[in-house]
Amino acid sequence: MSSVCNRTTPAARSLRVLAALLGYPDAERRGFLPQMGQVLRQEAALSAAAVSAIEVLIGELAGGDPLDVEADYVALFDRGRATSLHLFEHVHGDSRERGPAMVDLAQTYAQAGLLLAPGELPDYLPVVLEFVSTQPAAEAQAFLAEMAHIFGAIFSALQQRGSPYACVLGALLEIAGEPIVASAPLAGPEPEQGLDATWAEPLAFDGCSTKGQAKPGQEQVLHFVPRTQPHSAQPGAAA
Repeated sequence: MSSVCNRTTPAARSLRVLAALLGYPDAERRGFLPQMGQVLRQEAALSAAAVSAIEVLIGELAGGDPLDVEADYVALFDRGRATSLHLFEHVHGDSRERGPAMVDLAQTYAQAGLLLAPGELPDYLPVVLEFVSTQPAAEAQAFLAEMAHIFGAIFSALQQRGSPYACVLGALLEIAGEPIVASAPLAGPEPEQGLDATWAEPLAFDGCSTKGQAKPGQEQVLHFVPRTQPHSAQPGAAA
């Protein structure tokens, strides 16, 4: 995503690091791993425990065999709905409501002066985080609060799989000011499933709609889903 505005939040640089860590770990991205840890430590938007956990992930990505690191990423994030980084998979799945929701979100980006790169989908979490990192603190906080329950669902699924990527979602919950609820790992090895069977998983938030997303007079117009419980949030900063 390219930006034509320079607004930042108190944790904007950290949010952009988290976005980068959730992106496909190709050679170019892995080359920036040492700087990512440095940014997190310098900005101090996250707790020491959260930064330490992320540095473990950074070490694994930097020290692992490149082909294995990339294959593990694809197996984790591209082969099942529970760990998908496309947020509307958790809300709308393949329903007809997903298209309008995508359009609304892309328009929200455009109104903020942000342009999607070719091939980028607006609900891809790294893209969403880049957008949030450009927003003033109040708007960023509200946006993260709207998504916190989705972060929690992905965090839980990653923890159950024993994935070191869980710490990134935990960090997002921390920046949003939300509680982090640990999940027990799955007992024994996770059964192997084909792509079709995996994507047959139920939606994490089945039945949600895009109704109520537009709110006249507010700069932040998009609501991902209605929340059943009140959430509080506190956003972060980026590079």
